[in-house]
This record gives sequence, C-alpha cells and structure tokens, in this order.
Amino acid sequence: MAVALTSKRYRVQDVSDAIEFCFQQGWTDGLPVVPPTPERVSAMLEAARLDPKHQIAFITHRSVSVTAEKVAVNAVMAGCKSEYMPVVVAAVEGIGDPAWSYHGPGTSTGGAAVLMIVNGPIAKELEINAGDNLFGPGWRANLTIGRALRLVMRNVCGSLPGLLDRGTLGHPGKLSYVIAENEAESPWTPLHVERGFQPSQSTVTVMAAESPHQSYNQLSGTAEGVLTTLADSMRLSGGAGRQPQYVVTLAGEHMRTIAGSGWGKKEIRQFLFEHTQNSLEHLKRTNRIPGAIQPGDDAKLRPLVASPDDILVVAAGGRAGAFSAFIPGWGGARSSQATTKEVRR
Repeated sequence: MAVALTSKRYRVQDVSDAIEFCFQQGWTDGLPVVPPTPERVSAMLEAARLDPKHQIAFITHRSVSVTAEKVAVNAVMAGCKSEYMPVVVAAVEGIGDPAWSYHGPGTSTGGAAVLMIVNGPIAKELEINAGDNLFGPGWRANLTIGRALRLVMRNVCGSLPGLLDRGTLGHPGKLSYVIAENEAESPWTPLHVERGFQPSQSTVTVMAAESPHQSYNQLSGTAEGVLTTLADSMRLSGGAGRQPQYVVTLAGEHMRTIAGSGWGKKEIRQFLFEHTQNSLEHLKRTNRIPGAIQPGDDAKLRPLVASPDDILVVAAGGRAGAFSAFIPGWGGARSSQATTKEVRR
C-alpha cells in the first residue's frame, strides 16, 4: 500500500553524512542509527498495516500523540527488520497505557528501564532470545526492538537524559531490555496466558524495571531449596517493600528442579511472597523506612509486594548453569503497573 509520510525531510550527501547528521540532531542513544529513508519507513508501516497518522499512544502528562509514522521512523533508526514493527507497536501501546503511568518511570531519578517480555508464536518466528545469554547481546530482534522503544521515548516523548529523563543512575537495559519466555521447554502456564490471553496470541508485557539481579544455587535439589536462596536475595532488594511488582526469571536447571518438586507458578509466587518479608525493626534500623524503632516492630512484617500476584514468574535463560534472576519493578506500591498488549498483524 502507498503511504503518505509527513515527517520533515533532510538531504545529505551520503549514508555516513546521514548518520552524523542524526548524531548532530540528538536523535541517537549514543550508537549510530540507520538513516530513516522514506522507503524504509514505508516498509515498516506496511508490515504493520498501519496508516502513518494512526495514533498508537497518547502520553497524557506530555500531551504527546505517538503516531505510527513516528514509531516507524524510530524502528528504522534502531535497526529493526520490518517484521519487528508489530512488536514495537504493541510495546508503545503498553507504555502509553494509564496503568503504566509514563510520567513516573519516564522522568524519575530512579533510572527505570522498560523491560519487555514477549510471549506467543511471534517470539519463535522472530527468533527473540529466551535462552542462553538472556538479557545479553547476540540477537538482532531483542536488541533492536528494545532500542526502538527507547528511541520513541527519546525522540517522540522527549525523555532525554538530563532533561526529562532525570535518572540518577541508569543501567544498560535503558538501551534495550527484551526477552522472550521459553514456552517450548517450560512446564508452566505462559505469562501471557496467566494475564488473560490465549496461547495462540502473541503479546508484549512491559514493566518499568531495575536491572536483573542474579541468584545462584547449585546445592539444592528441591524447589524449596532453590527458592529459599532466591528469596533471601530478593528480600533486601529494590525498595525492600516499595516496589509495585517483581519479575522472576527461572532458567533451565532451576526450572527443572522446581518443576520436579511438583511446584507451579502459583506455588512459586506464594513461597517468594511469604519468604521475602522484612520486619519493621529491620527496615528502620537499616534506614529503609523512617521512624524510631518501637516495641513489637520485630514481629511486624512488611511484604516485598502487595500480593503474590505481583510477582511475575517467567521461564527463561540457558539450559545449563544454576542461575536465575529477579528484577525489581520501579516506583512505589501502585505507581506503575506492568501492562500486556497483543501483537496484532
């Protein structure tokens, strides 16, 4: 289909000039970008079957309309293939959802990145990594899809470091932070099905998130043993009771050990919820919450999240190695919630 693009056009001498021009305009994340020619942008829009003027999201606090054309421009610059475009669109819809609450994670000194978890058939079709070197480099889909979302936040929504983005500390996930769930080997219900979708649907879950924290346990042959170690690491992470949600990624060895004990995601969530609580006495003594220690504070427990359902369990990571990870969400108790959007093609 022919599309009429309205973005401003610039003429340069050659490709290298175009790359340098993008740097000069402040459109990059510090890495070179692919020049967004009209042909490349049109191909992105055609892949998602979207009109350039179609509004993907409206960022209320910024009064910014994010159109399909602007998403396509940034997807090109990120290095996406055209078939990645529907996933990028779904992710933009996610950060535009009022439940995700863009203003907080987009501007806070807390330095949140956008974790994206892809589920459904499209993860395999696009070769989105769910296994070895999870969270690491080596897969074009993971790196460019996440980068496209961040470029949208930068170039369309205005989340530039030092200006609107006031993160005291960032982390590499602010370049790209994309994984898929290993549904093929998982013994458990996929994340998107738990969140109300059909197994045949493809989805993206987006969460404002800190960096991954690894947990190591090579000693235990039971679910309780593995999760006791994980809970002990989680207990004092993030805000120690201030985060709205956590993601727990269980890699191959730990996944098989836990499943071998007959535990499903419900039991995992419940165990972690119960074993990551801190006493008010401890939180006050370590200056995590204000106030003087009162009699009885040692017996008053504060959970890490509001409910077990606020722990999102994902089967992902390499088959070998006794490692898993947890990821604290950003912000206060209900400040930003993970959202899941269907990838429409």
